[in-house]
Formats: sequence, structure tokens, C-alpha cells
Amino acid sequence: MTLPQVLIVDDNPENLTVIGELLLPNHAVRAANSGERALRLAQLAPRPDLILLDVMMPDMDGYEVLQRLRARPETADIPVIFLTALDSAEDEERGLQLGAMDYITKPIRAPILLARVRTQLELKQARDLMRDRNRWLEAEVQRRMVESLRVQDVTIHALARLAETRDPETGNHLLRTQGYVRSLANHLRRDPHFAGLIDDRQVDLLVKSAPLHDIGKVGIPDNVLLKPGKLDAAEWEIMKTHAKIGAEAIEHAEQDVAQPVEFLHFAKQIARSHHERWDGSGYPDGLAGEAIPLSARLMAVADVYDALISRRVYKAPMTHETARALIVAERGRHFDPAMVDAFIECHAEWRAIAARHADEAGHLAESAELPQPLAAAAG
Repeated sequence: MTLPQVLIVDDNPENLTVIGELLLPNHAVRAANSGERALRLAQLAPRPDLILLDVMMPDMDGYEVLQRLRARPETADIPVIFLTALDSAEDEERGLQLGAMDYITKPIRAPILLARVRTQLELKQARDLMRDRNRWLEAEVQRRMVESLRVQDVTIHALARLAETRDPETGNHLLRTQGYVRSLANHLRRDPHFAGLIDDRQVDLLVKSAPLHDIGKVGIPDNVLLKPGKLDAAEWEIMKTHAKIGAEAIEHAEQDVAQPVEFLHFAKQIARSHHERWDGSGYPDGLAGEAIPLSARLMAVADVYDALISRRVYKAPMTHETARALIVAERGRHFDPAMVDAFIECHAEWRAIAARHADEAGHLAESAELPQPLAAAAG
């Protein structure tokens, strides 16, 4: 069993000897005959569990020693009992106001000293146990939170991959669009127009939500979803229903949980509205301008850009330069002008993201392609 550490501070050698002999059978004792030495010993390992501090000492009195102990993080929590011949109420009040835990007047009576020392050591042990318990609980909460978020991310990607099994040529589309959304959102944070709308938390939620943008494709028949060519008018109307299907599925998931799940709010916005257009000609609701949720306006640029540079059953891949030019040409029509301006600034970063998460050779274009109408190219 480890003995509790007690530091005795007194300029009188006789007092150090007497108090030390009282404590030694059950305590590990160190002694200091000045305030300066006491401050040095208090910082040495193992640090004291309790300090018995004389008030009236030359050069540095006990009040100043206590103030310095409390000012240092490593010694601020060590309990201190004042030992002094000063017995006025004002002296005791001053000591307690400075942070002393107790106040014993001289001459010292052994039973009182030992009882007070035992009480303060027991209190410190209880505080230390509570502190350690709280630290463990905080670490456990953090561990479980990280685990929960990891499970949540895996679930999101599993659902998104389920949608991809219906549309196998999209490859690493989910990873690329997540990267684009993060890049675009971080650039927009520097735009005064979006001050207060996008912060670290918002960026993380947008990125987490992005893979679910096309979850509604699980409800589209294979003869439409996998048709190797242009859809006719009737087929196109069926294809467009994937936005509502996805949003409704996420909404039902929201209703099944007792507490709101923050990222699902963004996921639902993105699934429903990422095919809306700035000029109001998109679907499913014909929203225009800032009536389109910000999350969906971000996703629209990311989704179309990746579709342009990727090989699909209905088109060959375009070069990054061609795709960039088509996105810029749709500024103020298909896309929010602010999104396009941010896209231009971070285009080099998008190219790096596309390269990092490229699919099989030939999936992403590296040679020039003839421009195609944007709607047909992106699907």
C-alpha cells in the first residue's frame, strides 16, 4: 500500500521534527524550512497529497506560498492546512479565502492534527477517485461516439452502395462527390454571403449526407436505369422520380427514430433537390434560386461534374477542361453562380480528388472529347 505524501513547511526545525515524528508511522513525509523550498518540493514527483504550511515565515510567508501554489496548474489542487500561532478570526478567514482547506493554531495538539490530516487525505482521495472516474467516463463517451459515427458512416455507404448495385458503372462516384462537396463547402466558407451558414459541423454533415443523393435509384426499373442510350420522354419521367423516392425513404427513416438525426436532414434535402436548377427548370419541385437548399446546390455541381468526366452507359467520359467549361457555361442557369465561382477556384483540387479515386483505366477521360449538351451529358 502506498503511503500518502505529506509536505511539512515550517522555518522552525523543532516543529518539523515534532510534526514529522507524529506522521511518519502512516505517512511519507518531506520537509521544507522555507517557502521557496516548499514550492520546489511541491512540484517534484510524487507530488504531495497534503501540505502542512506554517504562516509566519521569513522572506515568504505562508499566504504567499499558498497563492503561488494555487497559481500553478500542477500544484493548484493540493490541499493545504495552515499551521500558525495567529489565532484571530481575521487571520483564519484570510487563509480560508486564499484556498486553505483547514486552519490549525499552535501549539499543535497531536490528536487534532492527526484527525484533520486524515480528514483532508480522505477528501482528496475521494476527489481523485471522482476525477479519475469522470475522465474514464469522458473517454468512454468519446469512444462510443466515435464508434457510433463509424457505424453510421458504414451504414450510409452500405445504403449508397446498395443503390450503386443497380447502376454499376458509377464506381467511385460516391467517394469523388464526397471530396468535391467538402472542397466546395470549404471554399464557400470564405465567401461573406455564406458567413454563419457553413462551419466545420455543417461541412461534416454535408459530406456525410452526400453519398445518399441517388439512393432513390433503387426504385427505378432496370429497363430505365440501365438503358444503354437516351431515354424517351416516358422513361425520363420515370427516371426523375428517383429524387422523390430517395427523399421519402429518408423521411420515413427519420420518423422511425425517437430523436432527430442531424445528417438525415441534409441527406433528405440533397436526395430531393440536387436536380433542381437555379433558373427553376429542374425537378422534382421546380425550385429556383435560393429556394433550392444550399446542400442541394452544392451537390448539383459535384454530381454533374463527376457525371461529365465519367464513362456511363449513355456517354463517353469528357476531359476535365471540357467538363469545367460546361459547368461555367451553366452559371446562373443550371447552377448557383456562387457555387460555380467557388468551383472555379477549387477546380485543381477537384482534379486531384478525381485522380485519387479514379475507377478502372479509361473510366475518367484524359483526352479531348467533343462537348455535349449538359443535360444529356450529365443525365
